[in-house]
Amino acid sequence: MTASRFQHALAGALTLACAIAYGAVTLIRFDRFTISSFDNAIFEQVVKSYAALGAPVSDVKGPGYNIFGDHFSPVTALIAPFYRIFPSAQTVLLAQVVLIAISIYLIAVLAMRRLGTLVGLAIGVSYGLSFGLQSAVEADFHEVAFAAPLLALAGTAYVDRRFDRVVWWSLPLLLVKEDLGLTVAVIGAVLWLAGERRKGLVLAAVGVLASALVVLVVIPAVNASGEYTHSTLGDRGLLTTLLDQLDRKAATVLLTLAITGLAALGSPWVLLAVPTLVGRFVNDVPFYWGTEYHYSLVLMPIVFVAMIDAMVRQPWLQWATVGGVVVSGFLMVGSPVAALADPATYDEPPRADSARTVLSLVPKGASVEADIGLLNHLVTDHTVYWLGTVGDAKPEYVLFDLAAGVGSPEDVVAYAERAHGGRYELVYDQNGYKLARRR
Repeated sequence: MTASRFQHALAGALTLACAIAYGAVTLIRFDRFTISSFDNAIFEQVVKSYAALGAPVSDVKGPGYNIFGDHFSPVTALIAPFYRIFPSAQTVLLAQVVLIAISIYLIAVLAMRRLGTLVGLAIGVSYGLSFGLQSAVEADFHEVAFAAPLLALAGTAYVDRRFDRVVWWSLPLLLVKEDLGLTVAVIGAVLWLAGERRKGLVLAAVGVLASALVVLVVIPAVNASGEYTHSTLGDRGLLTTLLDQLDRKAATVLLTLAITGLAALGSPWVLLAVPTLVGRFVNDVPFYWGTEYHYSLVLMPIVFVAMIDAMVRQPWLQWATVGGVVVSGFLMVGSPVAALADPATYDEPPRADSARTVLSLVPKGASVEADIGLLNHLVTDHTVYWLGTVGDAKPEYVLFDLAAGVGSPEDVVAYAERAHGGRYELVYDQNGYKLARRR
């Protein structure tokens, strides 16, 4: 069953509209100096290293820090050729928009050709504006953006019962992030349930072994502490951590399924969501438990493919589309895309001029230590360290944003001389921005 030209055109129009909206969201936030985290700085440094044909180093994580000691995501090297041509933080941000847009096109085409134009378009719109995609764009670039098109491609092959293609589109997930090996293993289990016993068992084994190899061998070998640092449960134990804020975790699961009108529960493909959800809920980091940030990005193509597959199996479930659209519409209130309709979104922030001025005072090529305030804006043209992991580096400049509220030292000169030795002088002090230069 192939999609018509009209359906491809509709999917293309939807994809373009979402890409423009998400591109606007991410670029406006960057231009307004909106603080999400320092993650985009980390990933830009990694991509910048790849573009220079070097090891994936992020000085924000620590001077000379090889990112494979933190997470295993070699797939980000694919951005390097584009970054070499257009070296900027915006290139990395827009790469995520493009990856998400590809998944929107794939999901929309699949839905329309298998369920009809009207129902399929409604599902495509719901996916394109789903909270997981919007929150990910709001949180700046993260490597899991590469999982969105891969999961959409593997899911499309599964719905079409092209199981060989399911295997081949699943394997690259092993290069996206170390924990996605467990998702690959569950894909193998789903193939086993579909009667593809050999393929399923082999894929499940490959997924488990790959994750184990990376988590137990590769990352500890590169990490200075000799261990994988993202598996902590704290001191409270597995069950206690799992039950902590159970209402919040239940709400995350409910919303993840509700945007499909609960139809996703009618397909075995929904099982792919289990490793990601469990991995988040047994971790003692509260950020993982809700619907914010990028943590639900991987779940969106999974549950929408499951929704489509369930409706193909049981056509009466197409009525669930109405419920999914209603929930998605409700979640649009106050969302990043909805903010584009607010004129205040385009107002010049009160400290923007000061931010641009202080950035201009740091010469290109200089080394600079900064807190989270302007970190993402410094990486392209500078060697950048973070206040929390500067180590033994001796930066030429130290730049703090005291208005960011992250507890940076107020006396930047005294801090710089105490932390790095030598003599520093204050060269800028306006609107919370303080810049010190080594004499």
